Amino acid sequence: MRTKSADLEILLAVVDTGGFSAAASSLDIQVARVSRAVSKVESQLGVTILNRTTRRIELTDEGRQFLDSVRVGLMQLQQAEEEIISGGELPKGRLRVDAASPFIFHQLVPLVQPFNQAYPHIELELTSNEGFVDLLEKKTDIAIRIGALTDSTLHARSLGKSALYIVASPDYLARRGVPSTTSDLSEHDIIGFSTPKTLNDWPLKGFTRQAAKMTSSNGETVRQLTLMGNGIACLSGFMVKEDLAQGRLISLLEGEKTRHPAREQVNAVYYKSSSVAKRISAFIDFIHGKLDL
Repeated sequence: MRTKSADLEILLAVVDTGGFSAAASSLDIQVARVSRAVSKVESQLGVTILNRTTRRIELTDEGRQFLDSVRVGLMQLQQAEEEIISGGELPKGRLRVDAASPFIFHQLVPLVQPFNQAYPHIELELTSNEGFVDLLEKKTDIAIRIGALTDSTLHARSLGKSALYIVASPDYLARRGVPSTTSDLSEHDIIGFSTPKTLNDWPLKGFTRQAAKMTSSNGETVRQLTLMGNGIACLSGFMVKEDLAQGRLISLLEGEKTRHPAREQVNAVYYKSSSVAKRISAFIDFIHGKLDL
């Protein structure tokens, strides 16, 4: 007997939410229905997929392998259905897009209204994660990633490059002076990233990473701290170009800068199995060329 897709979707919800009650709440069904679905899948497969304890659930090795295939299969089934339903019409359905919060604030939000006008039947869902997300686990269609790509299972389309800038506010520079060489930074307050640490490697000649006076994992928080005169930071152009143009931030050490091509890359990534989905190509085609990186 074949396992029904509805039971598999319930099983995925249990894994993604971390429990039977949480899955029932997210799906708006009874806990008993969730329990029956999981038991049915395990019975039909003849293996244990979840180890249950009083506090949590854990995937068995067999369960982890099975669930990875289920995620891909259900996604392909959904896309096949959407292709048939939409036919020659404009793309429709939910589109889940994930990016770091500064990219959403400064690049995607200004494009939402014109995108909705062009594709009124696509329902955008924007999520923000500062680190890389698992597209299948988080049920994400597209992720915007800054920096070099390492996952060969993903299909990527370049959106361009965003240069790095060493920046500080006019107020901070008036109080502390303007650094003229890389070595001068040792006399200044540095605003850095708590994670990932590689973002604290600045593209400057002779630069060595130094202790930051304050840190954050969120790029928009680092930008706000810099705007408020708390120190000097290294940020991507996609979030500070407008600040530089308006004089809210000042670009420093331009003569000392080196290229950092890996960190400058901006890509839209998605699974190769979903490369034909109309809503994905519509979104990428629309934002490509409109971003101010």
